[in-house]
Amino acid sequence: MSTEFPLDKTRNIGIAAHIDAGKTTVTERILYYTGKVHRMGEVHEGSAVMDWMEQEKERGITITSAATTCLWKSHRINIIDTPGHVDFTVEVERSLRVLDGVVAIFCAVGGVEPQSETVWRQADKYRVPRLAFVNKMDRVGSDFGNVVGRIRKRLGANAVPIQLPVGSGELFNGIIDLIKLKAVFYDEESLGADYYEDEIPRDLLQASKDAREALLAALADYDESIMHHVVEGGEVSEEAIRSALRLAVNQAALVPVLCGSAFRNKGVQLLLDAIISYLPNPADLPAVIGTNPFTRKEEKRDPTVKDPFTALVFKVITDPYVGRLHYLRVYSGSLALGKSVINAANRKKERFTRILRMHANKREDIKEIFTGDIVAVVGLKHSGTGDSLCDVKHPLQLEMMHFPEPVIAVAIEPKTKADETKLADALRRLSEEDPTFLVKVDKDTGQTLISGMGELHLEILVDRMLREFRVQANIGKPQVAYKETITKSCRAEGKFIKQSGGRGQYGHVIIEMSPDPGGGFSFENRIIGGAVPKQYIPYVEEGIIDSMVSGPVNGSQVIDVHVALVDGSFHEIDSSDLAFRIAGGMAFSNGMRKAGPVLLEPVMDIEVVLPQEYIGDVMNDINMRRGKVEGMTSRSDAQVISARAPLSDMFGYATVLRSLTQGRAVYSMQFSHYDRVPEELVTEKQGRLWGLA
Repeated sequence: MSTEFPLDKTRNIGIAAHIDAGKTTVTERILYYTGKVHRMGEVHEGSAVMDWMEQEKERGITITSAATTCLWKSHRINIIDTPGHVDFTVEVERSLRVLDGVVAIFCAVGGVEPQSETVWRQADKYRVPRLAFVNKMDRVGSDFGNVVGRIRKRLGANAVPIQLPVGSGELFNGIIDLIKLKAVFYDEESLGADYYEDEIPRDLLQASKDAREALLAALADYDESIMHHVVEGGEVSEEAIRSALRLAVNQAALVPVLCGSAFRNKGVQLLLDAIISYLPNPADLPAVIGTNPFTRKEEKRDPTVKDPFTALVFKVITDPYVGRLHYLRVYSGSLALGKSVINAANRKKERFTRILRMHANKREDIKEIFTGDIVAVVGLKHSGTGDSLCDVKHPLQLEMMHFPEPVIAVAIEPKTKADETKLADALRRLSEEDPTFLVKVDKDTGQTLISGMGELHLEILVDRMLREFRVQANIGKPQVAYKETITKSCRAEGKFIKQSGGRGQYGHVIIEMSPDPGGGFSFENRIIGGAVPKQYIPYVEEGIIDSMVSGPVNGSQVIDVHVALVDGSFHEIDSSDLAFRIAGGMAFSNGMRKAGPVLLEPVMDIEVVLPQEYIGDVMNDINMRRGKVEGMTSRSDAQVISARAPLSDMFGYATVLRSLTQGRAVYSMQFSHYDRVPEELVTEKQGRLWGLA
C-alpha cells in the first residue's frame, strides 16, 4: 500500500539544458549516489538508464523526457530528465509546466547556448525556481567566471555563485563551498562517492572571501542578520545564509550557481544537497487556480491532501507492454486505485486500472497517489495532454498547455495496401503522444502530410513507426510550413442567401481587415444597433477562423490579421447560425484577395561553433542561403557565428557544414519568427507537389 510522503521532504525537479551540456550524465550520477542504480550508465556507451529508447542509445541524445524517483537524506526527489535538442522542445515545455524547480546545466566551455536560452524562457513563463550547475569543469577551455557572466548577460538572471572551482581543465580537482568557506575534494578510487572537507588553498582564499561577500550582499534583502553584516560587519550563521538563499530562490529572484564535472564524479552530491536545501517543495507553492467547468467560476486548490483531488495530464506515451501511459502531476488531494475521476475538459468519467511509479521505462505498481506525486496511470480512454483529472464532485480545469506550431512537413504514404490501416493507427497514436506532431490530408492532392518541429523530429517519428508499429512507408522530401498574411487594410462583404422551397438561409456581414504583425488572429465586434443579432456574432468569428485555414497565395494558413465586424443584415425567419458562419467565411475570403496577401516563411536562429580558419567559408555559405550574420563571439576554444536564415534554405546543412569544416564545426538551429518571402521567389515557393522518395 502506498503511503503519503511528507510534502516538505518532496522535490519535483527537472534537469534541462542545451544538447551535450551533460544533463543525462548528471542524472545518471544522481541515481548512482542515491543508490537507485549500482552501476553508472554512460551516454556515449548507450548504457544510460534515462536514455532507454533505441533511438536515444544510437544517437547519444535524449529524445523523450524520462521520469524517475530517488531518495537523498530522507528526501524523495522526483526527477524529469528533458531533451536538449530544439526539435523536442515540447518535452521541456510540458515538463516545466508541472515541475517545482529546475536544475539548468551549462557547459563550462560552451556557456549559454541557444537551447539554454529557450529552456530559460520557458522556465520564466512558468516562474519556475532554478539552480545553475556549470558542468564539464574538467574540459580544456573551461571558464566558470565567464559562464556566470553569460548567464547574467544573455539570460538576464540574477546569477550568484555559491561555489567556486579549485582549478579548471585537467587541474580541476575540487570545489569551494562559499557558505562554509571550506574546500571539498573527491576520492577518485570510490568514483567520487567519498569526499572530504579541507581548508581552502591559499591562492584562492581571497577570491573565495570576495565571492562570499558578493553572495551575502545579494541576500541582504532576505535576512536582517545578513543586512546587518553587510552594513556593519559581524558574523553570519550558515543557517541564516541557507534560509535567505532558499527564500530568494523560491521567489525566482536569485539563481545560485554551482560547479563540477559529472563525468569525473565531482560536485553531484553537493548539487543534491542544494536541491533539497533551496528548491521548493510542493507545499511552498501557491494554490493552483482553475475554472469550474460547470459554474465557469474561478476556484483554487491548496497543495494538501485535504483538498479535492486535482491532477494534470502532462504527457501521453505508448508503452509496448502496458499500452497507453498517461503521466500525471497531482496538485491536491489523494486517490486510491479503482476510484473514478472526471476529466474537466470533456466532463467524461475515467478510472485508473493501474498506477505506476516510473523509473525511466521500468515500472513499480502503487495503490494510491497523493499531493505532489508524479506518476503514470493506465486505463484512461478519454484524456490527453493538458487535461485536468479531478474529484468527480469537484471538477476544476487547470490552465491549458500551449505548444509551438510545426515548421516542417513531409508527405507519407504506405508502401503496401496491408500497411494502410497500420499507418493510420500509428499516426493517430503518435499524434496523441506529441502535440507538435500534426497529421492532415492535403485537400488538393489527397496526400497525407505529417508536420513537426524539425528534420530530426520527423526522422525519429518515422523510425518509431518502423520499429514500434511495424509500418513500412514512403517519405517525401521535407517541405516548409508556409503561412500567409495581409499587407493592407480593406473592407469586405460576405452574403449567403439560399432559397429552397421551405425555410431559406440568410446571412450578411461586412468586415474590416487590417494587418497585425506578430498578433496572430484577433476579432472585434463593432456592431451598433443590432444589424447582426448578438447570438450570431460568435458564428461569424467561427466562419472567419474556418477560412483562415487556407489562404489565396499558397493554400497556407493565414496569420497576423485583425478582423472587425462592422455591419450586416439579417432575416427574421431565414437567418441561422450556419448562414452567418458561411457569410463570415465568405467575407474573409473576399477580403484576403483585396488586402495584398503575401507568403510568409519560417526564419531560423542559427549558431555555428567552429575553428577560426573556417569562418570565411562558413559565412559565405550562410549568405548564399539568404542568411544574415547577426554577430560573432570568441570562445576559449572556438569562434561562434550567430545568424538567421530561412528554413527552406537550411535543409541538408549538417552535411554541407561537415564538408566545409572537415567535420570540426557543430551547429544548432531553432525557430525565430515568420518573415515575408521575397517577391521573386514566391512563384517558386508556390509549388504544391509533395514528391515522394
